[in-house]
Amino acid sequence: MTRMRQLSETLASAELARAYTLTALAAAFSSFAIERLTSTVTLATIIGLLALTGAAILFVRREELTLLRFAPSSLLAFLALALVSGLWSGDRSETLAGWLTLCGYAIIAITIGHVRDTLQTVRALGDTLRWLLGISLGVEVLAGILLDMPIPLLGIQGNLALGGPIQGLFGTRNMLGFVAVIALVTFAVEWRTQSVPRTAGVASVSLAALLAFLSSSPSVVVLATAIGIASSALAVVRHAAPQRRPMVQWTLGALVLAGLALAFALRHQIIRFLDAGSDFSTRADLWNTILDFVAQQPVLGWGWVGPWPRGEYPYTYINFLLDDAHGTALNAYFDVLLQLGSAGLVLFLVLGGVAVVRSWLVASARRSVVYAWTPLVLATLAVESMFESFTLTGAGWMLFVLCALRAGQSRSWRETIDAAHTGTITALRHEEP
Repeated sequence: MTRMRQLSETLASAELARAYTLTALAAAFSSFAIERLTSTVTLATIIGLLALTGAAILFVRREELTLLRFAPSSLLAFLALALVSGLWSGDRSETLAGWLTLCGYAIIAITIGHVRDTLQTVRALGDTLRWLLGISLGVEVLAGILLDMPIPLLGIQGNLALGGPIQGLFGTRNMLGFVAVIALVTFAVEWRTQSVPRTAGVASVSLAALLAFLSSSPSVVVLATAIGIASSALAVVRHAAPQRRPMVQWTLGALVLAGLALAFALRHQIIRFLDAGSDFSTRADLWNTILDFVAQQPVLGWGWVGPWPRGEYPYTYINFLLDDAHGTALNAYFDVLLQLGSAGLVLFLVLGGVAVVRSWLVASARRSVVYAWTPLVLATLAVESMFESFTLTGAGWMLFVLCALRAGQSRSWRETIDAAHTGTITALRHEEP
């Protein structure tokens, strides 16, 4: 009995919550390196153990939680649809494996969202990315300058002396660019909230900016532009008088729509400017082929699998038609549409869209800069999802769920229900003799 009490106290402790958060973030963002240096089974075991530990932490903290605020309804619906899709999937074992991975990262994200507040999460992510980006730069220096040879085991090509592209510990230049932009947002929030010394803040931002540049990823330019615009817009809204904020919000919304329309009209010029013609051509061919298969299963899709498995229809056949070896649709929205149909895409868009609106409104009204982290990370994920499927796997999916949960905790109809429930209980207690 004493040991059980000690175990419960340990699971509920703040020290374990901090250690769990750091370990989970490090495992998620190091997933490529872990898999390459060990095996897929090792990575799956680590994520599985973290998910089970997270479930245990949530269980011992159950009195602090409420069912209505546990997780966004759209997230639960999306996970349910992904699981049920095994009924019409070509390979139910692949669907189950893909769903368990999806669910494992989601449980980890939900655990972090309930045991750490936004500032604590930002600090933990900042510490994690500082180490991983620093190690990435060190490994690239070793491969590209000191040894002057690639490291195939980690997918490092050793191009640092040529000015890039580099991959670091993340496998591809696009993933490194994505992580670097997430790090820039996180480091900037740390700096503005004075969570780290000024010197550390400057060094961290410089490191992330350097690696983003050296990644030579075309999507980095788009991401940086989008985040710069979002940050400026958020700053305008935050400094507007409360009575003028609705008008400012609607004006900014109209400007965003006009900007998207202009970007679409000038898409060919933008692609040439970014020197991404070949990348975009590859994606366009892939997406057009995917749409042909979506037309065969438009509502519910072909069944959830996550990253495309080898030898599974229609994924292998799509690669056969294109004479390529794609592991994803190179677009999170197209991947959801292919695997879960229009029903899954609607749930995915509702989950992300509601989270963006909620977190944006909270960041607009709250004084602390830390509340800007959630909408800016969600904006990064939304834009990156147009070029890669990172948001559906590993660290990207974990961040997506964490931000959606955080947005729901800050501003949700659940708050009204919880407040009413708390008020009723208080009133009843006052009426007791």
